[in-house]
Amino acid sequence: MRVVIAEDDALLREGLVLLLTGEGFEVCAAVDNGPDLLAAVDAHHPDVAVVDVRLPPDFGDEGLRAAIEARRRRPGLPVLVLSAYVEDRYASDLLADGNGATGYLLKQRVGDVAEFAAALRRVATGGTALDPEVVAQLLVRRRADDPLHALTAREREVLALMAEGRSNTDIAAQLVITEGAVNKHIRNIFAKLDLAPDDTGHRRVLAVLTYLNS
Repeated sequence: MRVVIAEDDALLREGLVLLLTGEGFEVCAAVDNGPDLLAAVDAHHPDVAVVDVRLPPDFGDEGLRAAIEARRRRPGLPVLVLSAYVEDRYASDLLADGNGATGYLLKQRVGDVAEFAAALRRVATGGTALDPEVVAQLLVRRRADDPLHALTAREREVLALMAEGRSNTDIAAQLVITEGAVNKHIRNIFAKLDLAPDDTGHRRVLAVLTYLNS
């Protein structure tokens, strides 16, 4: 699996190269700014990009904007964004096209090599990987007009784990319920959010996007 990395911190950038190489990924390019990221994506056609939200020159949202531009140039390009802080609006911006293949993790998660590599593979194959800290903050920011009000407490738990990118098997193990029960909860979530089978886009991703925007 071919990867490009955009990270301005030289130590972390080289650490990511070593980590991902050790996990069987092929790192095509490791750069420290947005324009070089776009050039690397154009040149190498990677399977996935790992991008720091804050890149030079202003260390604002240059990395995020470069990632969104890369997806505009190559629709569906899987992108895993890294951030030092919880800034959940960035996750919403990335997921806005409804196509999935996106992730948002705190940099501290890189230390758990197996989990980080699994999240990157999940994103590269079209899934999502949302940091549990982002999910936790979203849970305490619910508005009175929350579109998820129709969901039961258990359905909200299932949707929160879906937002983290967990598989149905993982969700069942986490909540100590059967996979059949998970499937039923997910069907109910889709129905309550009016995500019909013929909706364009991936219903799982659309459900997560609703969760992020609520």
